[in-house]
This record gives sequence, C-alpha cells and structure tokens, in this order.
Amino acid sequence: MAFGRLEREQGHPPMSDINMTPLIDVMLVLLILFMLTAPLMQSRLKLDLPATDAPAAPNEPGATLDVALAADGRFFLDDQFITAEALAAQARARADGRPDTEVHLRVDKAVRYERVAELMALLQQAGLSRIAFITETSAPQ
Repeated sequence: MAFGRLEREQGHPPMSDINMTPLIDVMLVLLILFMLTAPLMQSRLKLDLPATDAPAAPNEPGATLDVALAADGRFFLDDQFITAEALAAQARARADGRPDTEVHLRVDKAVRYERVAELMALLQQAGLSRIAFITETSAPQ
C-alpha cells in the first residue's frame, strides 16, 4: 500500500497591498455627481406662503423691524403707512444701530413678486439682510 506525500506545495503568498484604483474611480464619480447637483439645490425657493401650521417664532423686542406690503403696493412700518424713502431711512438707521436686526416681512397674496423683490433690495441696500416671511396660521381641522 502506497501512501502519498503529506507535504503540500506552497501557493502564491497572500497580497499585502490594497488595490486603490477602484476606490479612486468611485470617489471621482461621487465628486462629479456632487459638483453637478450642488447648484441645483441652491435655487429651490418655494414662495407659497399664505398659511402654515408652524408655531410663532420668538420675538426679541428691538431686534425686529415689522414691514408690511399691502395689495395696492403701499409700505407699512409697524402698521403705519410709510413711503419707500422713509422706509429706507428707517431701515438704514436701524442697521447702523443694530446690524443683526431681523426684518419680519408680511406680504399680501395679491402682490406681484417684482414688488416684493424691490422691497427686499431696498432693505438689503439699507444694510438689513436677515429677512423673515410672516404667514398666517391655518385653522385647525
């Protein structure tokens, strides 16, 4: 009875290097995807503002400027009629005293977006860049 040898041949030694090429390829593809999608995510501003269920934001006295734009295009500051020039002067004075002042902007549904953009530009030129849109709370159902 013949027995075979119990010794086995030594195969190839295990690889101690990691192949980086597939990893680099995947990372480059992900980088390209992020570069293409990042500009698309910045221009998503929906302005359907009439009613929300959100709770009221906390209001710090003196840190806000309440501005309203009526359907006929007139400006109101703290519910008092004001001209565009006077509003710009008031906003500039508030920005000089406290540059972190937040503008609470209430706009009627019937106002054209062009008029809202003009108001926002007026406020930003005066030095106020923190603008919050105020909406009505919807009735509970």
